[in-house]
Amino acid sequence: MKPSPIVTLTFSPCIDKSTSIDTLLPEKKLRCKAPVLEPGGGGINVARAISHLGADVLAVYPAGGYTGQYFNHLLAKENINVQIIETASETRENIIVLDEAANLQYRFGMPGTPLLEAEWKRCLEVIDALDGVQYIVASGSLPPGVPTNVYALLAQVAKRKKARLIVDTSGDALKQAADEGVYLLKPNLGELASLSGIDEIPEDQAATIARKIIQSGKTELILLSMGASGALIVSAGETYRIFAPVVDKKSTVGAGDSMVGGLLFALWRGDALVDAARYAVAAGTAATLNPGTALCRKNDVDRLFPQTKAALIPIGQTI
Repeated sequence: MKPSPIVTLTFSPCIDKSTSIDTLLPEKKLRCKAPVLEPGGGGINVARAISHLGADVLAVYPAGGYTGQYFNHLLAKENINVQIIETASETRENIIVLDEAANLQYRFGMPGTPLLEAEWKRCLEVIDALDGVQYIVASGSLPPGVPTNVYALLAQVAKRKKARLIVDTSGDALKQAADEGVYLLKPNLGELASLSGIDEIPEDQAATIARKIIQSGKTELILLSMGASGALIVSAGETYRIFAPVVDKKSTVGAGDSMVGGLLFALWRGDALVDAARYAVAAGTAATLNPGTALCRKNDVDRLFPQTKAALIPIGQTI
């Protein structure tokens, strides 16, 4: 295992099975097209996106059973550096079905398989023992058995290692990580509202609320994803609205993970923050061009990057 400047952690990896049918009908035997199987889960997708873009990355994750072995096989085919924590439980599977007649996608997420205390703790220990880590990405939901403060514990590891922690999750896990303090949070509007303790945030108030979270010391940066509307990148000193190019979308699966991957790749190569955010939006948009969970492709990202636009939002001004 060679040292990597970027490490991703995924507590609930999965095999994503993508297929399509002519028309989705109830009570009928539906004949699916040949499925495409890909390794998935938040941090796994981020690692794959970073690898697609051309940077070295280490993916740390638990895997077990026959499905875990096949998951490892799928990831090995992409030549990604990995550290696997063997588990007693099988690795989960998800199903993604495209109704071709309606051009609607249905995503069936299976429950996360439980992790033993020794298994999830081993994930943290592995990262704590690594050398040369600059960025740690914690992304995805938590399976049964993993406490909601686990990303907060990872934040403590990152501080000891002087590494920058990026967290992309939701619920109590997101709140507790923010309370511990991280480098960057990537919420959507709903998650930003949850962090702020309010029910709903109007889009034009998002920048102001994100700045308040930063001023409270919970994070240095916020990358707020807003789907087709693009994103906000917010720091203590400045805020930019990033506008996404308009494209014909085939799938939104993995777009957020591609966004995080694009951001990390651009920061790793030394881009200015606003340009890294533009590259992140280009990567997220590029992912929607591909079916299933194919994620972003570098040629698409580089082509779309010049089409992204950034607008400075002065402090006190709404977006």
